[in-house]
Amino acid sequence: MKIAVSGSIATDHLMSFPGRFADQLIADQLHKVSLSFLVDDLVLRRGGVAGNICFGMAQLGLRPVLLGAVGNDFADYRSWLERHGVDCDSVHVSEIAHTARFVCTTDEDMCQIASFYAGAMSESRNIELRPVADRLGGLDLVLISASDPEAMVRQSEECRERGYRFAADPSQQLARMGGTDLAGLIDGAEFLMTNEYEKSLLQSKTGLTDAQLLEKVAVRVTTLGKDGVEIAGRGVEPFRVPVAKGVQATDPTGVGDGFRAGFFAALSWGLGLERAAQVGCLHAGLVLESFGGQEYEVRKDVFIKRLGESYGDAAADDVRPHLGQ
Repeated sequence: MKIAVSGSIATDHLMSFPGRFADQLIADQLHKVSLSFLVDDLVLRRGGVAGNICFGMAQLGLRPVLLGAVGNDFADYRSWLERHGVDCDSVHVSEIAHTARFVCTTDEDMCQIASFYAGAMSESRNIELRPVADRLGGLDLVLISASDPEAMVRQSEECRERGYRFAADPSQQLARMGGTDLAGLIDGAEFLMTNEYEKSLLQSKTGLTDAQLLEKVAVRVTTLGKDGVEIAGRGVEPFRVPVAKGVQATDPTGVGDGFRAGFFAALSWGLGLERAAQVGCLHAGLVLESFGGQEYEVRKDVFIKRLGESYGDAAADDVRPHLGQ
């Protein structure tokens, strides 16, 4: 299955605060908040939504195509992704801007405060999908994840015009985009990917009810944190899949990206929605157990064992042939 993943490519600056943000915030003073947190550590990691998703898919044996804009400082990151099986031949390199930066502090409750500098990402609006499809001999799915908002809208329009199946994953850009653009972004999508809060924000901005969402998208996938994931769709009765068992939380950065990588990898293997959600939840757990969005390795025998422990032997048996044990 030929999957192109469009979205942010960034360097992550990750810090840990040895306390709770909730203890530092005064409810009636939030309108003039001014805080500085003394953190315990700082690590730099490869990240960005599209980079994380592609890395995760490659860990599961796919060869995803990365779409996004970067700076001339991308060379080491490119080598890392290509060594791990990601196609980077359609990445746009800016002549003037640096690769995007994500600066994030995580507290003891796994809550996060973050900022994102777009840098070269703004040039992703110039990336067209047709040359990518021509190079690959077609596209089976385009995952439109958080990037430059204009790029996201343009790419969804191109998918509709050219008949490419696509998934809409607005995530962090929901805060920047208006209701009209968001409604246009998701219109005709095969999948809508959000977490629970993002779904509420999307509906607030667009005015769409649950039923109206499913008039625009075929399948709605809503991650629920510790409560797993909920899936609903046209002709699909809503159901939930719990999180994987035995996951030891370390850092939530990139966990949603890990779910998406596992979910779409399983669909590319021809598995159904429930099994795809189970693979996505376990893969997200691997990310949660590491520090950063690409600091883990899928060990096939361990992955299958944990999948069976969490979701039963049938799940393990269905996935085993696709991981090539």
